[in-house]
Amino acid sequence: MSAAESVVRLIYIGAAACFVVGLHEMNSPATARRGNLLSAGGMAAAVLATMVLLATRGGVTSTGWIVLSAGAVAGAVPGMYAARAVRMTAMPQLVSVFNAVGGGAAALLAAVDLIGHRVAGVSGTTAVTGALDILIGTVTFTGSLVAAGKLQGWVPGRPLLYPGARAVFGTLAVLLAAGAVWLAADPASLAALAVLLGAAAVFGVLMVLPIGGADMPVVVSLLNACTGVAVAMAGFAIGNTVLIIAGALVGASGGILTKLMADAMNRSVPAVLAGGFGTGDSPNPVAGGASGTVRQTTAEDAAIQLGYAGKVIIVPGYGLAAAQAQHEIAELARFLESRAVEVSFAIHPVAGRMPGHMNVLLADANVPYPQLKDMDEINPEFARADVALVVGANDVTNPAARRPGNAVSGMPILDVDQARSIIVIKRSMGHGYAGIDNELYTDPKTAMLFADAKAAIGALLAALKTLAGHR
Repeated sequence: MSAAESVVRLIYIGAAACFVVGLHEMNSPATARRGNLLSAGGMAAAVLATMVLLATRGGVTSTGWIVLSAGAVAGAVPGMYAARAVRMTAMPQLVSVFNAVGGGAAALLAAVDLIGHRVAGVSGTTAVTGALDILIGTVTFTGSLVAAGKLQGWVPGRPLLYPGARAVFGTLAVLLAAGAVWLAADPASLAALAVLLGAAAVFGVLMVLPIGGADMPVVVSLLNACTGVAVAMAGFAIGNTVLIIAGALVGASGGILTKLMADAMNRSVPAVLAGGFGTGDSPNPVAGGASGTVRQTTAEDAAIQLGYAGKVIIVPGYGLAAAQAQHEIAELARFLESRAVEVSFAIHPVAGRMPGHMNVLLADANVPYPQLKDMDEINPEFARADVALVVGANDVTNPAARRPGNAVSGMPILDVDQARSIIVIKRSMGHGYAGIDNELYTDPKTAMLFADAKAAIGALLAALKTLAGHR
């Protein structure tokens, strides 16, 4: 082993340590940004070290270096621009696209490696891991693109069911198994590669289409785990330690997160993959709503309740993100605190459309991390709250979850109905993703403020400032 190769291996070890420590730092919103930067720095060091290793071995031509450099720029520049320019409402779509890129790149890497060794031959381990990488990576690639389309609204968010789904899935499963075994047994076969790629691509599309918007947080997390597994398999296929470690960490953490997301919805992962549950977003207010008496309020009356409260709990949901009202709600919270009101934010694990969506949204508005309380921490505090302010959250606040026989039965919810008074900001009485009425809206303690979240919070803040000026 040359001196350069020894240094590169040491850099790989350092990069792996950065991945592990960075992942640990992401356990807390207060340190998540630092953990993300640490992990990104480790990967950047690993990429540069790999390029140095290629240069020392002399296996890359001048044309090859031009292609490598162009590829690095073509990936880095759009990636950095997208990450900085994306709105918080579109963050789930960006995560899904990144999942697709990761899975597709891993599958492409294995495919090119197998094709490049057709003459020299490949080992059995490389053939098996390469076939698995192509299968998982391609499914992740197409499935993530469909998920991004659903999140963006280009593909209907409702479950898209079709006749003969079981027969189609059964046929695709047979083709996937046959293609993977065929390619593992005969890595030089382009026909086997084509069968596996085609079956996996179609399977990924048809796997996500029947899944409704209610399950999107679980789907995003699951596809993220699949990306990690595909990257790890690519590492085994080409013998790269950093890819194995990074992929294993992403796959394991994504798998754990998927289980947590499914538990937060009281649904199993197989039930999510079976599809058919949940509705999609509608660009317009949805008709219909809960039966019973609904009490409406005005921004002025709601401001009086908030202004004279001792403790307020704010419950954010996707409606807050859709209205891009995170900065307004942060300003409202700061104003209430200036009036000696205790303010907290109740964060449900599946509020929004991806894991941690509300945390990311509120962090963008510089809401202090100690104010962000997860469900287990905040639920006991609702009984002591003078006002619970619900902004665009629906299913995660529905008391119907405590009763059997409906779509959200058994789902852990935020105990908003335990507060002394409840104000709900919502555009209409429309359903959430689960497609059922929210019983919270007809609770005698609940007052509905029908408006776009940004406009309603702005009106609340203006009314509060007027009220404070009259004291």
